[in-house]
Amino acid sequence: MARVKGGPKARRRHNKILKLTKGQFGARHRHIRRASEARLHALAYAYRDHRNRKRDMRRTWIVRINAGARQNGLSYSKFMAGLISAGVGLDRKVLADLAVRDAGAFAKLAELAK
Repeated sequence: MARVKGGPKARRRHNKILKLTKGQFGARHRHIRRASEARLHALAYAYRDHRNRKRDMRRTWIVRINAGARQNGLSYSKFMAGLISAGVGLDRKVLADLAVRDAGAFAKLAELAK
């Protein structure tokens, strides 16, 4: 029986992978084997770092809230405990934004937390 090489179907499959690796350096966007490897690694890194970005953003928000709280004479833990006992339902993202952009409103929250 004759050997079948794949023809247009294989070309379409290869082009799909090459399209995903557009922007990669060197053979990683030209050769199908290297591009396939690069795509697998890129997708794995994207999956991992999507979660790491959430972790990093939360850490940044906490640092900003802590800096704002200390300007108002509180530590981060005392500030957050005071807000929870006062029944304020703002999340860390909003609190960090207030600490950076609107110091007056953050100072009012700090007074409420005291």
